[in-house]
Amino acid sequence: MDDEFAKLVRRVNQPRVVIDNNACEDATVIQVDSVNKHGILLEVVQVLTDMNLTITKAYISSDGGWFMDVFNVVDNDGNKIRDKEVMDYIQSSVLQRIETSAGFVPSRRGSVGVMPAEEHTSIELAGTDRPGLLSEVCAVLADLHCNVVNAEIWTHNARAAAVVHVTDDSMSCAISDPKCLSMIKELLCNVLKGSDDLKTAKTTLSAPGVMHRERRLHQIMFADRDYERVEKAGVRAVEEGSSRPQVTLLNIEKDYTVVTMRSKDRPKLLFDIVCTLTDMQYVVFHGMVNTGRIEAYQEFYIRHVDGLPISSEAERVRVIQCLEAAIERRASEGLELELCTDDRLGLLSDITRIFRENSLCIRRALISTKGGKAKDTFYVTDVTGNPVDPKIIDSIRAQIGHTALQVKCNSSLAPKLPHQETTMGHFFGNLFKARTFQNFKLIRSYS
Repeated sequence: MDDEFAKLVRRVNQPRVVIDNNACEDATVIQVDSVNKHGILLEVVQVLTDMNLTITKAYISSDGGWFMDVFNVVDNDGNKIRDKEVMDYIQSSVLQRIETSAGFVPSRRGSVGVMPAEEHTSIELAGTDRPGLLSEVCAVLADLHCNVVNAEIWTHNARAAAVVHVTDDSMSCAISDPKCLSMIKELLCNVLKGSDDLKTAKTTLSAPGVMHRERRLHQIMFADRDYERVEKAGVRAVEEGSSRPQVTLLNIEKDYTVVTMRSKDRPKLLFDIVCTLTDMQYVVFHGMVNTGRIEAYQEFYIRHVDGLPISSEAERVRVIQCLEAAIERRASEGLELELCTDDRLGLLSDITRIFRENSLCIRRALISTKGGKAKDTFYVTDVTGNPVDPKIIDSIRAQIGHTALQVKCNSSLAPKLPHQETTMGHFFGNLFKARTFQNFKLIRSYS
């Protein structure tokens, strides 16, 4: 009876997505209303971030079984979304994700974000980070005639994770030969095993399906416990003080745990936070996001899926560590280099070898190919984590080609967060004691 009643509620209350360019002077406002289900917030945020939209403000409310969220978004240039086709695509994509997640239509797969990918084989890697690691991985793949069509590599807290999509170079399709797959896994595991690594290196092959790549990277690094901070001799420690994210937790009236986060603003920050909370089995019941020119402030009222707030000191510490890691993993560290050139087998191996030979350390990388062209972005430092000598960059560009390799920006020169106490703490105050959408809507209108 409960299942039938839930189905009736969903049929009567169809999800709704409203896009408004008149409600806010400097952003497009997207309002989403739907029956609530764990994971819907992540689905909506994922759609917006996958379209490279920047969420400047957000108001979240999902109490009482209903999901009512408002997002202020702009494009990469900081402008409103005015293209009718883009607006229609946003609306249809969000509705489709909501309907699939909430059970309006049957899902093709059991996991959120899993999509078919018949054209490539997905390789997942996890291990200890070290200078030249990506170069060694790419050399192995090139020797096995695996063409890297796209990839994303993250490093954090002496750990490295990657999701790499490859094809058989001779057939330009997913690799199906069991012997070849076994050889790839064996050789990559050997590369990932560090001589002093107490943790087990992991290599996973999957075809044809693969989860949303960025969410999968968060899961890989979380499983590898990268949130446990380590210090190594000779390696620059993560910047202390104002550049570190500030995360605090406080329980109120045994109803919610209030999570407040203050950090440098950057693209996809909200996705990274919501992704981590969702995968840790926490539900965001209410929240707000406010971003400025430099910093972002986020405040969420959460409970575990069992309905309870955070109840122990060990759990509190773990949540803080995991949220700090989620914020830091994608933070752009070092000099940004962009490679645009014709794609070919072994290109990535050659580029990363040149980086290694010039003592560059790749902190993060995004690899993509389209129409025979490679467009790769690398964030690099020297082996100690310090800025790269400009003379070395000039030498590398001379080897690769000045037009092919461009210097984009140096994140180490970005302004630091000011030293000040957060004045926006508990923005909602006693707002949720009444737990009515009318009160929440009133606060939104004055924000």
